[in-house]
Amino acid sequence: MAFQSNNALVRWIDHRLPIFTFMNAELNEYPTPRNLSYMWNFGSLAGIVLVIMIATGILMAMQYTPHIDHAFDSVERIMRDVNSGWLLRYVHMNGAHFFFIVVYLHILRGLYYGSYKAPREILWMIGVVILLLMMATAFMGYVLPWGQMSFWGATVITNLFSAIPFIGPDIVVWLWGGFSVENPTLNRFFALHYLLPFVIVGMVFLHLWALHRFGSNNPLGIDAKGPQDKIPFHPYYTTKDLFGLGVFLLVFCAVVFFAPNYMGHPENYIQANPLVTPPHIVPEWYFLPFYAILRAITFDIGIPFTGVVLIDAKLGGVIAMFGAIAVLFVLPWLDRSPVRSGRFRPVFKQFFWLLLVALVVLGYMGAMPAEQPYVAISQIATAYYFAYFIVILPLLSILERPKPLPASISEPVLKGGGSVAGATAKPMEKP
Repeated sequence: MAFQSNNALVRWIDHRLPIFTFMNAELNEYPTPRNLSYMWNFGSLAGIVLVIMIATGILMAMQYTPHIDHAFDSVERIMRDVNSGWLLRYVHMNGAHFFFIVVYLHILRGLYYGSYKAPREILWMIGVVILLLMMATAFMGYVLPWGQMSFWGATVITNLFSAIPFIGPDIVVWLWGGFSVENPTLNRFFALHYLLPFVIVGMVFLHLWALHRFGSNNPLGIDAKGPQDKIPFHPYYTTKDLFGLGVFLLVFCAVVFFAPNYMGHPENYIQANPLVTPPHIVPEWYFLPFYAILRAITFDIGIPFTGVVLIDAKLGGVIAMFGAIAVLFVLPWLDRSPVRSGRFRPVFKQFFWLLLVALVVLGYMGAMPAEQPYVAISQIATAYYFAYFIVILPLLSILERPKPLPASISEPVLKGGGSVAGATAKPMEKP
């Protein structure tokens, strides 16, 4: 149905390009489950932060010089001489941290409430692709200030590809644009760091398209049974999202104005020097769990009692690190439980909280030196991480007995608290 407006210009445009009809259907009248909690705010927050990151990034790119002799000084010039340059950089720098915070919370919410299950498998997989693009963008952006941690982080991470048999060394040379991290490396990282956010925007549109195909999941994990289970997106969820945005901006602005360098590494405020290695090279905090998984593989994998090594420790660490993301792609087929929401899966819930503990432990271990007992703790947490997805979830799909589900979304909402006490009662009649 065409969008109805009293404005003649709006009607004229919409008749020829139905953009207002589309926006009204997808952002205003779009039917949404009536029981979404504030855990569903993180998707919209991630989109807003992405826009902030692109806007500040474009403005800073106008002042940045992607050359190893000038990059560090150009960043200092942005901070000291460009009007409001300090604000642009602090918003962009801390925006990256908050981007990962809201996206990680968005993913954890999806894991707990089963948002990856049918029919939303492609929606989930597109989300994992967005996470990979975010990681690539953040890594290349971290190199651009050309501080000590930028240079040595780029050297260590790109060198990991040398572990790939046969083609690994060639990949490293291709990434570097030479035989060391030098000016060609900085140039191509700058170009890709500028480009990839727009690729992320394209993936976000696909993500939203897949989301609107079947609608949002909800805390109960059951499909809407009729109009009584849904409400229009506006004004109910636009108001909720605006409230969440207000709280988010309060925290974000507090960090930007009062602790802008809290999440940065002191070594990165020293200009890159290839002749001086920092005492402890660590990535940004949002990479630390994966960095801990990488370092947890300290043993070769081979044929027992023969001495034949099939996968050495370095390659095993790289496989484990990328496998930690790859396992998320196949998660919809690992968890076969017919119940989506963890609210009705008491055993699953316990293992999920242990997974959260393991992720926190991995994040802490990633910041520690590669020595005992940190390596052993990382190995235990890594083993649980992979066991959770590959062993525990498939077994729970068979052995766990979930609690009974409500008959509809409206039933526990109207009774209060999402209770399942009336799960066996007849659906509530429409008034």
